[in-house]
Amino acid sequence: MATVIRLTRMGRKKKPFYRVVVTDSRKRRDGGWIESIGIYNPLVEPAYVKIDAERLAYWKGVGAKMSERVAKLTSK
Repeated sequence: MATVIRLTRMGRKKKPFYRVVVTDSRKRRDGGWIESIGIYNPLVEPAYVKIDAERLAYWKGVGAKMSERVAKLTSK
């Protein structure tokens, strides 16, 4: 199973926030996920990002790939 760390959309219409989740790469964006490791809220100023660094390191260590957006969020 190819795992990927990416965002899944939550919230309501025109008020999105996102969870940073580990999921199977073949699943849809908002499909089931294996583990939630953080949150991202782009609507507040400045944007709120909270990611569990320990779990992120674990999943990267076992071969999970990060999406482009998650890679940008974690590099800040």
